[in-house]
Amino acid sequence: MSETPVTSSVSKGCFVFKSTSKKRKRHVGVGGYLVDGSDDNGSDRFRICQKLWETVQMNTEVIQDQLNKHVLDSLVEFIKKHDLGNSSDVWRQRTSEIPTAALMLGVNVPDHAMTFRSLCHLLQDSVTPFVVSVHAKECVAVKHLIQKLLEQLMGKGVSVDEEQEDETALLQRTQCTISALCQWYKTVSKKCPQVSPQRKENVKNNDLPQNLPVVVIFKDFEAFNSQVLQDFILICSRYTQELPFIFIFGIATSPSAIQHRLPHSVSSLLCIEVFQSLSCTQHLASVFDKLILNSQFPFKLSSRVIQVLVGIFLYHDFSVQNFVKGLKFSMLEHFNGQPLSVLCCQKKEALLCAKTLSQKNVERIRHLPSFMRYVETQEPQEQVQLLTSDEHVKDVCQKLLKNLHKYHKNYYPIVQCLHSLTSLLPKFPLGKHIRELHVSCIEKNLWETEEYDSAMQLLRILAKDELVAALEKCAEILKSAKTKRMQNVLQQVEDFIGRLEALEGVTSEDSTGDGVILEKNRRTDLFQLQKTLLEKESRRTKRMNPYEVLRSQVIEFIDSLVREYLTPAELQPLSEVCYYSSSGILRQRLNVTPRTSIQTALSHPFHYLQNESLKTNAGTISSAAPDLCIVYKLHLECGRLINLYDWLEAFVTVMSAAEDQDADSEENGKFDSLKHARFIQAVSEMEFLGFVKSTKQKTDHVARLTWGGC
Repeated sequence: MSETPVTSSVSKGCFVFKSTSKKRKRHVGVGGYLVDGSDDNGSDRFRICQKLWETVQMNTEVIQDQLNKHVLDSLVEFIKKHDLGNSSDVWRQRTSEIPTAALMLGVNVPDHAMTFRSLCHLLQDSVTPFVVSVHAKECVAVKHLIQKLLEQLMGKGVSVDEEQEDETALLQRTQCTISALCQWYKTVSKKCPQVSPQRKENVKNNDLPQNLPVVVIFKDFEAFNSQVLQDFILICSRYTQELPFIFIFGIATSPSAIQHRLPHSVSSLLCIEVFQSLSCTQHLASVFDKLILNSQFPFKLSSRVIQVLVGIFLYHDFSVQNFVKGLKFSMLEHFNGQPLSVLCCQKKEALLCAKTLSQKNVERIRHLPSFMRYVETQEPQEQVQLLTSDEHVKDVCQKLLKNLHKYHKNYYPIVQCLHSLTSLLPKFPLGKHIRELHVSCIEKNLWETEEYDSAMQLLRILAKDELVAALEKCAEILKSAKTKRMQNVLQQVEDFIGRLEALEGVTSEDSTGDGVILEKNRRTDLFQLQKTLLEKESRRTKRMNPYEVLRSQVIEFIDSLVREYLTPAELQPLSEVCYYSSSGILRQRLNVTPRTSIQTALSHPFHYLQNESLKTNAGTISSAAPDLCIVYKLHLECGRLINLYDWLEAFVTVMSAAEDQDADSEENGKFDSLKHARFIQAVSEMEFLGFVKSTKQKTDHVARLTWGGC
């Protein structure tokens, strides 16, 4: 043991002794979290996961920009049209009107941030540098709204100290007025109009405006206090001759929200034009096609995982960004929990990784359910080789990975073709969206379902024009496929289209003339008439016209493609390498219920803390639990009103057990100021969480608010 330094002092005090050990804490990199003692490819898995993560992020931003391009360009044209510098354009009925764009973004509020960020960048690059965006939580009063306006425009903060007189210091609160903004705007306008190079290219020199507009974006219009909005609009309307204001309202519900928030006397000061963005379901369809139904993206989701993510999207927030976050979380879970995910990459890289598999990973491959099913279908000699020779397993693994990549390249074009055929059918037997069809295909044999049979029956009665249009869509889809099999399928589809177009007008079935001739003088009863009709019907053979024959051939061809290429993904060997299927973990992490989680944490803290000392039997209270957990469990034993003193005594009794005090001693059950303070803090936290509240019925009691706790 190291000797403790001798200290001597006249007065009492605290002495700090620095440790002589110079050992530093070993820093673990981000990639180190995927490495454990039994794994040797954690860094490779992290690298692959990071690369796929960047791909998801880049594709998501590209899709967002493409989908918002139309509405953002329309907003730019709206602002340019109402530019105050263009004196030849009379755009207002009265001088006090402010041009206002009502941007309808939908209820997917988490996705609005990216849209507004793109809008701000576009306006600053092509229209005006004076762009301000404000949130409702930052503008609880008009003065706060004006402060935010000046801060973003003038590039200065607002000083809290009213006596600060430094010229380079922050703005004083008393200076935050629209008049001060007018003076600043006049000074900036006199110096030089700040026009970006992109704007100079789009506008001629003679048409450059001398006064650039000031664009104010209200990101969450419905969340603003209506009185704050009214006062701000009334103030700005008085300065329209000096400040060219243009408002953009970000609305999540409907345009009627403006009428509900603003009276007619205020809304009449606005020249409003509505702009509609693309719906979130169309946005999700684009993301699904780009990231899920793409053979170039090696990471895949099982049917149950897709159902969980889509369910959260449809029944919670309609947020595509949250859907992408769920996809990223699934990716992290897959690469963290599956050591064989090192093979979840592009084809060339996966084949190289398969050649250098370690012995542990070879054993993991042998224990995969899909690989075990593959071994059972082989000859006895081949089975022995697969179970004993590691090198042979590596060679077979390369072949199976090639087949898995071929399966995906052939699967996605066929499922898209089937969706283009069945999306036109009434009642959408195979689903209105392609994600529904994709889930059915990877979950089970599609051709064994009743929905598939009904879809085939409806396809057998399609008219010629409808069938030709559907096949032309299929041909467009197959042109993007690069495999030889898909090219052969494309040739057959084009051949069917040519044969259908070559057919002349389809004539109806000629009448056979086999009528029922009854003798006038002979009396015929009902039984005899029925017997005669049945005989005539049995002798009649239905003749199919040329179009019906060709249509039946087309349907049989489509059915053969479905049975050959749309087999369930779990039947493919090594599918566990690419497919993430832990839907339970995903639902537990993403689709939680706050109340249940809080009650579980308070009644069973071991569930989250994983501390052995917190393990207790049912109905018992651990003295090692946090104070809040002890107070919560004690309050479950009380009625509607809880006596604070009795509650405190019970809390102190539990705490005394933690200090190993004798139950019969006089000190047991007594509390000091520290225990009293800990109890008060725990009760305050209980009140903050909404479990108890103070009551006026009895001053020394609190009322219980929740029932049926864990």
